[in-house]
Amino acid sequence: MLIGDASVGKTSFTKRYCYNLFNPSERLTIGVDFHVKTIDLQGKKIKLQIWDVGGEERFRFLLPTYCLGANAAFLLYDVTRSQTLDNISEWTNIVHQKGGDIPIMLVGSKIDLADDQREVPREHGIEVAEKNNMASFAEISSKTGQNVNKTFEVLTEMTLEKVHSNR
Repeated sequence: MLIGDASVGKTSFTKRYCYNLFNPSERLTIGVDFHVKTIDLQGKKIKLQIWDVGGEERFRFLLPTYCLGANAAFLLYDVTRSQTLDNISEWTNIVHQKGGDIPIMLVGSKIDLADDQREVPREHGIEVAEKNNMASFAEISSKTGQNVNKTFEVLTEMTLEKVHSNR
């Protein structure tokens, strides 16, 4: 599941990962979009079902329902807009209340803009992830593809470990 405030880059992240596409003028996600990608990981074929949840406040009521079936979550913020970190604890609380103890990875997006527009230093993102007991932290650029595949791979591995340890 991909969650976070509106316009932090959730859809761009998903489309870069699933289809190797980047659209600089991506449209607003209404409700939720679903994507599927089959990958080879640790010698196994794994089918990922990716839920891109709209970040606008008016879609927030949908989130608890989507959390019920989720095995993991990416929580995105935009490194060029520090206010996109404001709702992090609200997002994580909803996920844990409805989805249980699933791994959540905090992801700072749009690092291709970081040189002149960055408002959130990498160190601050790491601190927020630790303070909110997140499973991991990463920074990505959907525009360049930097860290996109690796980030999905890390959360998928964490999810598989969690699933296997709960058996």
